[in-house]
Amino acid sequence: MADTCCARDHDQPAATEEEPSDRLRDVPEIRAAVLSGLLLAAGSVMSRLVDGPAGGLGYVPALLVGGRTFVPDAVRRLLRRQRPGVGSLMAAAAVGAVALGELGEAAALAFLFSISEGLEAYALARTRRGLRALLDLVPATVTARRDGREVAVHPDDLRVGDHMIVGPGERMATDGTVRSGRSLLDLSPITGESVPVETRPGDDAPAGAINGRGVLDVEVTAPASDSSLARIVHVVEQAQERKGASQRMTERLVRPLVPLVFGAAALLAVSGSLLGEPGVWVHRALVLLVAAAPCALAISVPVTVVAGIGAATRRGFLIKGGAALEALDRVRVVALDKTGTLTRNEPRVIEVVVADGVVVKDVLSVAAALERYSEHPLARAILEAAPDGIVARDVEAVPGHGLVGTVEGVTARLGRVGWVDAGCLGEQAARLADAGATVVAVARDGRTLGLIAVRDELRAEAVAVVAALRLQRMRTVMLTGDSARTARVLGQAAGVDDVRAELLPEDKADAVRRLQRELPVAMVGDGINDAPALAVADVGIAMGAMGADAAIETADVALMGDDLRLLATALEHAGRTATIMRQNLGFSAAILLTLVPLAALGAIGLAAAVAVHELAEVAVIANGVRAGRLRESSDGATGQPDAPGGTEHGHTRAGRRSGTLHPASSKVAIR
Repeated sequence: MADTCCARDHDQPAATEEEPSDRLRDVPEIRAAVLSGLLLAAGSVMSRLVDGPAGGLGYVPALLVGGRTFVPDAVRRLLRRQRPGVGSLMAAAAVGAVALGELGEAAALAFLFSISEGLEAYALARTRRGLRALLDLVPATVTARRDGREVAVHPDDLRVGDHMIVGPGERMATDGTVRSGRSLLDLSPITGESVPVETRPGDDAPAGAINGRGVLDVEVTAPASDSSLARIVHVVEQAQERKGASQRMTERLVRPLVPLVFGAAALLAVSGSLLGEPGVWVHRALVLLVAAAPCALAISVPVTVVAGIGAATRRGFLIKGGAALEALDRVRVVALDKTGTLTRNEPRVIEVVVADGVVVKDVLSVAAALERYSEHPLARAILEAAPDGIVARDVEAVPGHGLVGTVEGVTARLGRVGWVDAGCLGEQAARLADAGATVVAVARDGRTLGLIAVRDELRAEAVAVVAALRLQRMRTVMLTGDSARTARVLGQAAGVDDVRAELLPEDKADAVRRLQRELPVAMVGDGINDAPALAVADVGIAMGAMGADAAIETADVALMGDDLRLLATALEHAGRTATIMRQNLGFSAAILLTLVPLAALGAIGLAAAVAVHELAEVAVIANGVRAGRLRESSDGATGQPDAPGGTEHGHTRAGRRSGTLHPASSKVAIR
């Protein structure tokens, strides 16, 4: 364990090592340190009671117990001709102290270093506990319906097509689709959404979700080993192995530093001995071995990265390793896709304007009859707003213009203003278009009935998030393929700094490249249509990535939920984690630069050097663990925002994308 963090054999994957316990009393090095401390105290008493060399023998048990945490590994490295680690430095110092007859100092070194190793193992285990908590979301058994009977099976035994019976308070063992029953699903452990989501037949139910008050029959759509939750755990495991620039820098420093320290100590001992008093100079060389040990420097970045990634995962967003974390900290421009990112990607009828003598119901009924079998997003919006009723016949699409068909025996048309004459409603059509809406005119038997305005509304939290990004000194840019007029209106409403519209996917990528000439850029999109821009950006951030393989695998950062406030939280978290990383690097370097000359000049002894060195490591670990705590972000979100609106006990699927139900989604303005 002695060289676990400080000088691990980098040719061997960390995954092969046994995961240390996250309970302090279960860490072997801590237990050894406690026993070594007790024996050290006993040895100190014995040295005072017994004169001469015999008194010093009381320190031997403390040395043996404490030394077991690092001496055997140092010997194995020596025999295998492996690169020496920090444990090797400590072992050499202990052996040298024994050779000089300083048994008390050797025992103190073993005691203090065993404490350091135990706390290091404990801290890393604690920071990884968030990942194991995700695995704990899968229940030990699940009730499945097979051959007409309900049986308890292990989640790994579930097959695609099986039916899970999920009762109140139970968790989803794997991904599935609800076939019967209605309930509320708590997704907070996975996506960070704190408000339960109403679910009904046909809705997806992801692994790890907690069922509410109802009983659900859920058809399995993925084996437990390939569920969305399993993919998240796999990605985080990989992310913890991805190193950022700071971590690579510390490794480049630490790898040659240990042999260099051995060389410097040997040079000090030999050159000093030539000047006289070899015992003094050998002792100083031993102190130098301890003082220059770079364990605090080596652990400063990894413990911070692991803590930061673990905290992010628990709060609903994945950061793919130290490199992504540092890149996110450098971002100064945030480019946002419009549809599905700043907006809900759920167009709604926001206003119906009718001609004289016409009622709203007639306009919507004719429009819905023509649009009934269309797959256009506008069709879905009109069908949701229209009452059930009449059916159109002989409907034909006129590319670039609209639809024409027969409604109740009369020719009817629906399409863009111009192709369908707006008549006296022309000014109203211009007003609606200026408001960022897509306007269609409806006519029957040659007479204009009215106008229908459809708009994809901003997410309820969009304005607050853009304001939060501005507080973080981020420049915001909207990149969209929508019309310039619509994009301008929505961009102004959201408060973004720059709007670039009518862009094809490759145009978005080019826009990101132009922005990168000035400052580092993060691109936020859905991970599919925005793939080129996400790939080009310094940091690609996938929005609403829960269950989306492409988004999770290709993006540098994945927001698991559909609440845009996670974006501001992620950026702020990355900045804070990077600051802690720099603090640890600076502090560790300062300790080395202070202790080394003091050791060479003989200003400190062996025990003092060990104490200062190990206290510095404890301080670095404690500071790094702070990255595991998410502070409240600038917009008041902590990764689990309280979404207003919705139903009495939870919000519906329609409102889930934005975390709230926008008033425009439930009201139609009548003019």
